[in-house]
Amino acid sequence: MAASNKPRIVKDYDKLPLDVQGQIKIAYPAGFAGNLITYIDAKGKVVSALPYETDDHYYLVRMTLEEANNIVENDDDFGDDGILRDDFALQEFEGHDDVDDVDDIPDDVPEDDDDDDI
Repeated sequence: MAASNKPRIVKDYDKLPLDVQGQIKIAYPAGFAGNLITYIDAKGKVVSALPYETDDHYYLVRMTLEEANNIVENDDDFGDDGILRDDFALQEFEGHDDVDDVDDIPDDVPEDDDDDDI
C-alpha cells in the first residue's frame, strides 16, 4: 500500500455501518478468511484484521480467522459455498440513516480493547 493521508480506522466488523459492511462484502466476495493480515497494536498485542480502503478511509476490520469464517457462514448474503450471492445488492444499504459517520458509532467494548486510529 502506498503512503496515504487517509484516516486509518480500526473497528470490529459488527460496529461498522451497514453500507460499509456491504462494500466489504463486494470487495471480498469469496469471504474474508484468506485476506486477513496480522499486525502488532499499540499495546504490543498481535491482532488480525481485514484491510479495506475507500476513497476517504483506510480500515483495518478486526477479526480472527474463526470470526471471519463465522461471519460468512451466518450471513445470508453468502451462499453455502461461502461465496457472495449473485443477487446481493448494495443499494439495499445505501442511504442507511442510522449513522452518518463511522467515527460516530459508539463502541461498547472494555477499555483495554478500544478502537484505535493507526
